[in-house]
Amino acid sequence: MTKPKVGEHCGGRAPVGPLPDGTRLRVVQLLATGTNGGAQESVVSTVLRLDPSRHETHIVSLSHGSTVARLQRLGFATEVIEDENDQRTAELLADRLIALNAQVLHAHMYRAEVVGVAALDLVEQRTGHRPYMVSTVHSSRFRSPADRELLEHITPKINRLIAVSDAIVDKLVAEGRDTTAISRIYNGVDLERFDEATGGEAIRAEFGIPTNAPLAVVVGRLEPEKGHPTLIEAWPVVHHHFTSAHLLVVGEGSERDRLEGLAAAHLRAEICCASVHFLGRREDVPQILAAADVVVMPSYREAQGLAIVEALAANRPVIASNVGGIPEMIRSGENGLLVPSHDPSALAAAIALLFRDRALADRLASAGHDLVHEKFCVDDMLRDIEAIYLLAVGGTVSNVPDRTGVSGGSK
Repeated sequence: MTKPKVGEHCGGRAPVGPLPDGTRLRVVQLLATGTNGGAQESVVSTVLRLDPSRHETHIVSLSHGSTVARLQRLGFATEVIEDENDQRTAELLADRLIALNAQVLHAHMYRAEVVGVAALDLVEQRTGHRPYMVSTVHSSRFRSPADRELLEHITPKINRLIAVSDAIVDKLVAEGRDTTAISRIYNGVDLERFDEATGGEAIRAEFGIPTNAPLAVVVGRLEPEKGHPTLIEAWPVVHHHFTSAHLLVVGEGSERDRLEGLAAAHLRAEICCASVHFLGRREDVPQILAAADVVVMPSYREAQGLAIVEALAANRPVIASNVGGIPEMIRSGENGLLVPSHDPSALAAAIALLFRDRALADRLASAGHDLVHEKFCVDDMLRDIEAIYLLAVGGTVSNVPDRTGVSGGSK
């Protein structure tokens, strides 16, 4: 297929219409946490691409973290309200929304929804006006009965929910949250950033990995749901057949110490030290992906899996768990391989297959690369989100995707 030229927008949809009176729309992005993850990466992509002549963007995070620091380095004024008490946090947020005369509040993740609704209640009480509220549901986490009851109560006060996959749409319906409008909008990536990535040789040199050594990469937060223990358990089997193989584990999180301990327990010390590398959080993910022969995502649950989209954009073959929103991207045997979650034997066999059969790996990678250009372009994501924002100022609902991702959804 024909790829966009550098500097061109990917995707094929026309931009949304002009703002009323040529004004700028005042949008506040509200992050539940300022750490790193798919939700935060989506926010960074959004604010980087929103046209400043059309949008006045402000960012508030309910905790400090690496994404807050990154946004500040990029020049975005990012405020932090760090208070464990939701009511006090809502009061401080309401003060800020009133001061900014915000027209749209876009919440990301559970606590941002809860605090955001409470803050808008206060804004409405004080000013008689309620900003338009959008909330993106990035997580497939199963909520407690108490949390579900609270979400069901506050959902009618949210103007529109964005689900990042069909699996999340189904989850929202099952939780009784279809009392408000739902739009399915996949998270997209900056295709040029990954298409043009080079530097794989330097990454291999950094970790002493020979050019011809098989290399698997996993990118993601080191948290229980990401499934790293299954990959670590599978690795000795892979290494038995490919003794020069290496594994790069990219990411930080609460599980790092435990995972390093598991690696030491499952692997002989010399194999663990020589072939498994814990890199921590890295800013050069495109270059790391450029070095990989295979990218693995062994998640136990996943709303969408932005790291998969990034790997496909980098033209790398992907092996992933058959959970959540992942099968909406990976068709096993066509553009990647799916394996059952929690199954180290199946995962080891899939990694070994792609290490062994480079023609198959290349074919899967090429098909996945085409898919990303067709369905997961950040510019299309941005146009859909902006169409929702414009509903706050009389925009046309026919430009807004419905719960199936098709424009022309309900209000």
